[in-house]
Amino acid sequence: MTDNVQQNAVRQPVVEVVEACGEWFVRVVEDDEEFTRKFVLESFALAYAEGQRRCLGLPDFVRI
Repeated sequence: MTDNVQQNAVRQPVVEVVEACGEWFVRVVEDDEEFTRKFVLESFALAYAEGQRRCLGLPDFVRI
C-alpha cells in the first residue's frame, strides 16, 4: 500500500474560519503546528483570524 503523505513535509501557513453548530472556529497552521480556537460570536472569530493572518503575513484567510 502506498502512502500519499510526505514525511518531513512542511505545511504552508494558513488561517481558516468555519461555522459549525452555531459556533465559530479559527484554525491556524504555522511552522508545522496546528491549533484551533472556538468563538461564540462570528465577529470575534473574524477579528482573531484577521490578526493571525497579519502575524503570518498571509494575503487573506479562508472561510470554509
